[in-house]
Amino acid sequence: MPGLFKKLWIARQALLAGAGFFVPLLVVASAFAEDAGAKPAAIDTGDTAWVLAATALVLLMTLPGLALFYGGLVRAKNVLNVLMQCFIAAGVIGVLWILVGYSLAFGDGNAFMGDFSKVALSGVTLDSVWANLATPPRNIPEYVFIMFQAMFAIITPALIIGAVAERMKFSAFIAFITVWLLVVYCPIAHMVWGSNGWISKAGAIDFAGGMVVHMSSGFSGLMAALFLGKRRGFGREPMPPHSLPFCVTGAGLLWFGWFGFNAGSALSASPLAALAFLNTSTATSTAVITWATIEWLHRGKPTALGIATAAVAGLVAITPACGNVSPLGSIAVGFGVCIVCYAALTFLKPLGGYDDALDCFGVHGMGGMWGAIASGLFAATLGSGIESNAQQVVVQLKGVVFTAIYAPLATLVILTLLKTVFGSLRVDDEAEEEGLDLSEHSEAAYVSVGGGFGGGTLVERPPQAGGAHPVGAPRPA
Repeated sequence: MPGLFKKLWIARQALLAGAGFFVPLLVVASAFAEDAGAKPAAIDTGDTAWVLAATALVLLMTLPGLALFYGGLVRAKNVLNVLMQCFIAAGVIGVLWILVGYSLAFGDGNAFMGDFSKVALSGVTLDSVWANLATPPRNIPEYVFIMFQAMFAIITPALIIGAVAERMKFSAFIAFITVWLLVVYCPIAHMVWGSNGWISKAGAIDFAGGMVVHMSSGFSGLMAALFLGKRRGFGREPMPPHSLPFCVTGAGLLWFGWFGFNAGSALSASPLAALAFLNTSTATSTAVITWATIEWLHRGKPTALGIATAAVAGLVAITPACGNVSPLGSIAVGFGVCIVCYAALTFLKPLGGYDDALDCFGVHGMGGMWGAIASGLFAATLGSGIESNAQQVVVQLKGVVFTAIYAPLATLVILTLLKTVFGSLRVDDEAEEEGLDLSEHSEAAYVSVGGGFGGGTLVERPPQAGGAHPVGAPRPA
């Protein structure tokens, strides 16, 4: 019996010891699971699922959509550099947005800028919600909203690659987009989309970013192109796209991802999202048909490059208007942007003599400006406190003029300051002649048989017949 009692006592002590070790762990784990699994009653799971999917679609626009579109437009010796710039933008901005960008754009702040209340997502928890644009409003987790907006913050500075392609130092580009996000993008995003931003309070319409994304990047790109100067040989030697299939594929992926960009901006799986989705498709289709017709009449033949450019221009123009115009209004938006952008690329660019390498300004700056104005002209749903389309146009023009002035001036200040740090923001003549793939990354996209990693001979392809000429440049006779 004493032996039995001893065994029972040992077993009891073991159970108590085990309980002493595991029970606290179970309590902590249970509390964490309860916190992690808790969902505020106001969260709409359908809306949340749609915005999560839309977020992934918007990332697809940058990687690989924009990367392929821009990569196809540059010469073969610079394609990897462009792809790298798109990837590094996703990395740098993806982290910077979480650390400080989101707070500066969507913190309470004042009429011009957010604040530091949400630095490193301070105060944002699993229970934090963001009211969407459904009627009546429904909530999605704030984490989802943060990530959706992060994708916008990523693609916007990446668009500027089109203005500085084939000549900007990779290190200088990283520094530039870092400062540009904080000084240009975040303030404009706050003014247009922030609850107390002055452009927002004025009643301006910018459903998915005509001013915030496209005008800010387009006009900043023009300033950057002027500041850096022209590429070697610009205007004296042909600089055709090295791969139209890349370009067209990228444009197709942009079109696909743009459904998330525009319809996702409703932040809900709702009739408003459906309208934005429909208008996005209709305006883009109209732009493709219109641009091809213009080329047919002006150049004698429609081109693959022209159609790809048209699709992007149509997408840009409908971005600010997609949630406020009717389907018929979206046709007008898509038609009008072709007139504006085709004129900018074919006549304004040669007249100005600037080297906007991949037409960041001609497509995004001018297209975004037209879209912002057209949002007022054709709006079926007016902004808050607005009583007529004429009044809406006046409000739109205020936002357009401010963005067109602030973005390039702030960009000029940024570039001037960075030049004092880097000495020169562009590669030297020898590196530019060799190509930025080799000079900046020691890699080559295309190598000859027997060529090795990073040291192969570039395969320069001759200009293709039927449209492979610089965007907006007159077709050779």
